[in-house]
Amino acid sequence: MLNLSSTHTMANQVGPQTTSFSTGAAARRYWIIIAVLVGLATLFTAGLLTWDNPLPFGTEGFWLIARRRLDAVIAMIVVACCHAIATVAFQSIANNRIITPSIMGFEALYVAISTAAVYFLGATGLMNAGSVGAFVLQLTLMVGLSLVLYAWLLTGKSADMHSMLLVGIVIGGGMASVSTFMQRMLTPSDFDLLTARLFGSVNNADPEFFPVAIPLVIAAIVVIALHSRALNVMSLGREVATNLGVNYQVRSITVLVAVSVLMAVSTAMVGPMTFLGFLVATIAYQAADTYDHRFVLPMAGLIGYVTLAGAYFILNHVFYAQGVVSIIIELVGGSIFLYVVLKKGRL
Repeated sequence: MLNLSSTHTMANQVGPQTTSFSTGAAARRYWIIIAVLVGLATLFTAGLLTWDNPLPFGTEGFWLIARRRLDAVIAMIVVACCHAIATVAFQSIANNRIITPSIMGFEALYVAISTAAVYFLGATGLMNAGSVGAFVLQLTLMVGLSLVLYAWLLTGKSADMHSMLLVGIVIGGGMASVSTFMQRMLTPSDFDLLTARLFGSVNNADPEFFPVAIPLVIAAIVVIALHSRALNVMSLGREVATNLGVNYQVRSITVLVAVSVLMAVSTAMVGPMTFLGFLVATIAYQAADTYDHRFVLPMAGLIGYVTLAGAYFILNHVFYAQGVVSIIIELVGGSIFLYVVLKKGRL
């Protein structure tokens, strides 16, 4: 006869690490990788702040330069966390590890706003687009667009995630077409300024954005973290999650709003980085070796920061290749995307 009390006691003794990993060796491997990532993040951060500083260590000028570089480091942390956590959560909601939140048209809207500013106001409009007011306006438009889609396509009995994704692709394609039309009407000088602006770079981040961006990012990450257990079930699909007692509609919309905030903040602050989230999420799934989002999300955030900080440090301070970091990240991320698609044989 089954002893229910002893079974309950054994269940209470099983910690989250034991149940989240297939073996104890997998759990130990996870924490070793976390420790290595923390070490790399520390080294790259120290390198970005101090490497090739022309002034003697400890002087006032040295710390002034370090503080200026700290703004770029903060931007990297924000962008890495935004893309990594938003992509993992979005893929779990969509039950698809290939698509990214960019499919919802955030980057197309950013390009359209920047292009319209130059088209109607010239170079002055692009400069004004870097103000805090313009940053808040872009955030409002991006999040507002996503809320309209969610309210339209994810509420009611006929709610369908795939329809929402398809509508997002169509809207993004439409805005991209409008942006291309306006870009063809620009003067060569204005087009050059716009092109430089549209390359994703942490150098685009203004420290004045941080008081607005950081609280929003923290709030969105907390919301997703609180839904991490639900995401474990929701990643199995809508039907399975509903049968297991998860209020799929409410939880999915809540998480998607948080994802929209993260993507809007990152895109409005530094520009488009289409494949960064996909690259980081793909590596995080393999490194974490678990489906538990309580462990996958921190792993993804660390990998995202190490990827960005390492790329900027190596390319800027070793190869002195300024401005090509986002291009390299997009190239590597796009290559991995094609590999995954070809390997799986489907989208």
